[in-house]
Amino acid sequence: MADAIIFLGSGGARIVVFKQIRASGGIWFSLQGTNLLVDPGPGSLVRIISSKHKLDPTQLDGILLSHSHLDHSGDVNIMIEALTTGGTKKRGVLFCPREAIEGEDPVVFKYLRSYLEKIVILQEKGEYEIKGVKFSCPIRHRHRGETYGFKFETERAKISYIADTKYFPELIPAYQADILIMNVVREKPSELDHLSLTDAKNLILGIRPKVAFLTHFGMTMIKNKPWILAEELTKETGIEVIAASDGMKYEL
Repeated sequence: MADAIIFLGSGGARIVVFKQIRASGGIWFSLQGTNLLVDPGPGSLVRIISSKHKLDPTQLDGILLSHSHLDHSGDVNIMIEALTTGGTKKRGVLFCPREAIEGEDPVVFKYLRSYLEKIVILQEKGEYEIKGVKFSCPIRHRHRGETYGFKFETERAKISYIADTKYFPELIPAYQADILIMNVVREKPSELDHLSLTDAKNLILGIRPKVAFLTHFGMTMIKNKPWILAEELTKETGIEVIAASDGMKYEL
């Protein structure tokens, strides 16, 4: 597959996820021949198997968890099972915050951990590499639990994924990139530790990527039609803004 980003799901927040108003499968990255799955929420395996893009979970090289909340990690165990062909092939790397495996409520089953080639614990400002693809966790997010976003450095582009977080100005220098992906749960600002549409606009204007994607929508975003909100942001910022949809593929 050519270098691409596939949005297996574009839903976030509790109601959207448990009603599956939008799917919650996470994001598949194919970069320089390496396949990575970011935040496999509930239904991730089903979304992969049924994808029109002919994705094969046994061809994954790594799984990246931004944090332990169920809408980001609900399918992490079955994806480890699939990646390793039921544990018959010791392969693949899991990148996750420490609390995902050592916290009060670890989300990765102990019996599956030995199936993987290794588990790498994420840290703020940590730099990582898997099969020639380099990425970092430039800053810890302000969210319940230990949460990180990812910044990928590829031959074609710099790609930033801002996971769940309350907005704070330091996100702008941390996530400078050509392609910006943001989890935008709320249409209007609130006290919740999630990005709103206003926050997304501030990030776009500060980072000025070539293209920005909005995803991980809560009910207020969905009710206000994300594709229309994205069109309005494009006009306001002068930068192409795209609202992700379930199954959307973007080729670099």
